Amino acid sequence: MKPNTIISESARPIWQIPIAALFFSVSTFILLFALYDIHLSEEGFILFLHRLEPCIIFVSIAIGFTLTKSIHIDIENSRFRPTYNIGPVKLGSWQTIKNYQYVSVFHQPTIGGDYIFEVNLWYDNNKHFELYEEDNYQEAFLIGYELSEQLNIDLLDATEPNNFKWVDKKEWKAKMASGKID
Repeated sequence: MKPNTIISESARPIWQIPIAALFFSVSTFILLFALYDIHLSEEGFILFLHRLEPCIIFVSIAIGFTLTKSIHIDIENSRFRPTYNIGPVKLGSWQTIKNYQYVSVFHQPTIGGDYIFEVNLWYDNNKHFELYEEDNYQEAFLIGYELSEQLNIDLLDATEPNNFKWVDKKEWKAKMASGKID
């Protein structure tokens, strides 16, 4: 069993990095200009705030091009930390979870009519921790399977509405070994 696991969204496409850098640079220029031309008066403060508006907009756009989500799992200490990564900056705090029950994989319909598959860790009878979202069934199921194996708990396939089934992990492991995953 691995003592630490990281479940992460895939990296942003390479073309988004220069766009994010451009928006961060423009917002930095606007902020520096606003600080350089600040006047110590009520009107000067109001002017400063108006100059910050585009800075906040550009930073928001830049964050949109760089934001990714990760879940750090410390199995040894029963801790989970969801983090939001903006470049090298990671924001998130550890949460302790005891009394694991099972991992579930289910689908949610999206606005466009497609589905997103979610992987959740259920604990303390009725609580769950959202671990992962993926538009690919196999990818989501593999994440759920691996985590259920590491925690030595059951896996629930809830991808068909009103037809939830507990997964026979031995059978699924055999399918994985033979390469016949459906």
